[in-house]
Amino acid sequence: MGIEDDIAVFERVPLLRLLGRGALRILAIGAETRYIHSGEVLFSIGEKADAGFVIQEGTFRLQPTDARGIDVSVGPGTLLGEVALLKETMRPVTATAVEPATVIRISRSLFLKMLEGFPDAAERLRDTMAARADETTREINSVLSGLDPTGRAR
Repeated sequence: MGIEDDIAVFERVPLLRLLGRGALRILAIGAETRYIHSGEVLFSIGEKADAGFVIQEGTFRLQPTDARGIDVSVGPGTLLGEVALLKETMRPVTATAVEPATVIRISRSLFLKMLEGFPDAAERLRDTMAARADETTREINSVLSGLDPTGRAR
């Protein structure tokens, strides 16, 4: 697949789409496409995360860190490792290919350099992530307000 195809895949990801076509072109030029076999682990819980992955084809099962968590399946157009694009972090889940898959790997260094060259994209990204953090805080406060001081539902 070519650069235009990769840009089209990136445009399916809401967070990436807001960056604009010029920024996505830079990412497409510097990104790396990987084929993942069915049953192969893309990354494991606790691994150092230095990149994000956009699922181009196939499905991945995400297994959380504890046994009480729910496995989730995700497919094309999903960005795995969003936070890893911006800061050093660890993988919170294991991602295993359910079927043959293709992902586009975007390194943190590439992503941060792109943001330096596209300050308007960086501002849109910051504003979107801040709005999401505010929404998460409201949701947490809503849940907490329904609990008594011991943590039980009222």
